[in-house]
Amino acid sequence: MDKIDIAKLKKEFDQDGFVMIRNGISDEALSRLNKELQTWIEKSKEYIAPYGEMLDGRPRFDLEEKSHSKENPALRRIGAPIEVSDVFLEFVRKNKGLELTHKIFGTAIKLWASKINLKLPNSGTIVKYHQDFPFDPHSNDDMITALFFLDDVTEKNGPLRVVPESHKGPLYSHFQDGIFTGAVDANIQQECREKSVSCIGNAGDICLMHANTLHGSGQNLTDKSRNLLIVTYVAEDAAPLVANPIPHKYDSEIVYGERSGKIRSKAFTLELPEYPKEASFFAQQSKQAN
Repeated sequence: MDKIDIAKLKKEFDQDGFVMIRNGISDEALSRLNKELQTWIEKSKEYIAPYGEMLDGRPRFDLEEKSHSKENPALRRIGAPIEVSDVFLEFVRKNKGLELTHKIFGTAIKLWASKINLKLPNSGTIVKYHQDFPFDPHSNDDMITALFFLDDVTEKNGPLRVVPESHKGPLYSHFQDGIFTGAVDANIQQECREKSVSCIGNAGDICLMHANTLHGSGQNLTDKSRNLLIVTYVAEDAAPLVANPIPHKYDSEIVYGERSGKIRSKAFTLELPEYPKEASFFAQQSKQAN
């Protein structure tokens, strides 16, 4: 792993709302994570619908049902992998993104949520533009989405696309015609497509993204996978305003620093999200007309 310039990367994050840490995952750790993930992909071939169970009873393993098959698995989401894998739990608790996250927050760090988003070869999964904070509002917005690249991410395999500096703008509605779609409206979607940039890199890279940053991603049009471990970290003094949409038994565990016993608030207004009934938010986003 390369040594990182914390001050320089924090400056980039504060300006753009996201930053890349190159070679942030060791080869050994990357190998362990991918070996574990591959066992889940192989297991998914035995199913034709979402399966497994999280704490709230929803499926842990979400399949893209229209395209999933034994020959071409389309596992697209694993919720809270840290509950079923010590490998992922250990990594989420200790990784190279935490030092920079601590510098950005200026306070201790709590674990909020974890998931794996998969774009297996030639899968059709599209993520419409949205912000993460309206899904997980807290008393302040010191919230970071950490994306750990488990595969190389290229322009053709559905990279994360972010709108630079959008974290400085408004919190947008993710309701359309009274329905929580988990995406901003069509006009803003178009603006995002015009202004967004791709976060591409090698397996082992890390992207830290502010929870207010507008982002989305397209289809994987290649014969190679594009899988990400995604972890939400929040400031220790940020109190949740909703239930965790990906509940797990390690909720709010301190992973860096010490507990302060304080709550810090920031003034903002937003619509409370709807708690997902489906296996993942992909089904929520499908409610929005294309």
